[in-house]
Amino acid sequence: MPKPLIGLTTYLADAQWGEWELPAALLPAAYISCLQAAGGRVVLLPPDAPEAAADVVARLDAIVLTSGEDVDPALYGARPHPCTGPPVHERDRWEWAVLAEALTRDMPVLGVCRGMQLMNVHAGGTLIQHLPETVGHHGHNLHGGHFSPHAVTTVPGTRIGALLPGTRQVATHHHQAVESLGAGLIVGARTADGTVEAIESTRHRFVVGVQWHPEMAFDSAVVHALVAAARATSNVAPDRTAESKVRARRSAPDVVPSSPVS
Repeated sequence: MPKPLIGLTTYLADAQWGEWELPAALLPAAYISCLQAAGGRVVLLPPDAPEAAADVVARLDAIVLTSGEDVDPALYGARPHPCTGPPVHERDRWEWAVLAEALTRDMPVLGVCRGMQLMNVHAGGTLIQHLPETVGHHGHNLHGGHFSPHAVTTVPGTRIGALLPGTRQVATHHHQAVESLGAGLIVGARTADGTVEAIESTRHRFVVGVQWHPEMAFDSAVVHALVAAARATSNVAPDRTAESKVRARRSAPDVVPSSPVS
């Protein structure tokens, strides 16, 4: 049975490797490794024109909205806080369109950190733009460029609660968080200071967001659950091989050689 094909959104940033320093579409390799280890096939989705989202999503079995830059506050009707990073409009527009298409198809979606925040904003929710001002500490982002462990407690009766019951340590690195919850979403986990650490949709089969970084734990139940949901989607989706054969026949030349060609 073919492995499910999972699309991961990417950064669009200046990067350096070897002798090169150029704009690049990139993503930390941990995302790829953990999904491959869980049984998925991975394709990267660099920012593209929003109108391309339908064509791209139609070829996939699941979506991961990955971490990254702050979501543009204008998307939830707020002015930028001094600590909010500059907006990355290309990425916001692309991921908004990808998420909308995935939701329309009831395709499995996992939002990680920024990805969870985008899911909440897309549903009409808002964000706390600088969490230390609200909770009074920097425990969600102790050291720039490094993940910090902190405890989250899941909500019984939710999907996240079933996958990760009770309280556990997770890898975290964020200075923003969910403020008001978007329509059709429920809270799946919180920290002791009340910060929302997971959300999920009540309207879709598998639409889950986590504020932490499950890609940093290769045995993550969240990642395995996404791949399982993607596999189920792949099993009920139209046969892509058959579709491609039909397209090939339609695009084949009218003149066919009269003898075999080696």
